[in-house]
Amino acid sequence: MNAHIDITNVTLTTPRLILRPWKETDAADLYEYASVDGVGQMAGWNPHQSLEESRDILARFIRGRHCFALEHGGKAIGSLGIDEYNEEDYPELDSLQGRELGYVLSKAYWGQGLVPEAVQTVVRYLFETVRLDFLLVAHYAWNRQSRRVIEKCGFAYVKTVERETRYQTVEPSLEYILRRPERGAEHRSARA
Repeated sequence: MNAHIDITNVTLTTPRLILRPWKETDAADLYEYASVDGVGQMAGWNPHQSLEESRDILARFIRGRHCFALEHGGKAIGSLGIDEYNEEDYPELDSLQGRELGYVLSKAYWGQGLVPEAVQTVVRYLFETVRLDFLLVAHYAWNRQSRRVIEKCGFAYVKTVERETRYQTVEPSLEYILRRPERGAEHRSARA
């Protein structure tokens, strides 16, 4: 089942990023990367058409309290959401606590390993601090960059489902899971 998530007072750091809650002053940064053709489409949404549209989406991020801004060099360059997953698709997980990750990154920073760095940090936080049992993540079949991130982060393929995008198409979505390691399994693998 979907766990309650609130990152209002959470800040995480990686060697190159600060993951923090979004602020109203991030609107121009969000618009700068979200208005670029090819960025949103990778995640199933159209480029932002105006700063006002970015402000509206930013307000949703802030109200929702489950989406990190990825800050690099004092600027928001992407986001990493801890979203609700579709529980109807995973009845076998009803007794467990989990969420689905989603991420987007400014095109100017693609190919630098920043998203795997951010995802791995959030995974550690969600498993070690929040104590979620599992995390899901998905990518559209043609999105090879997301597939590489998912593979680097250790998620295992579960199934392919048809998902409606925000631009009114239906696309095959490959879905993956990562389960929280058992404490005993961590110790066994450390001795092996």
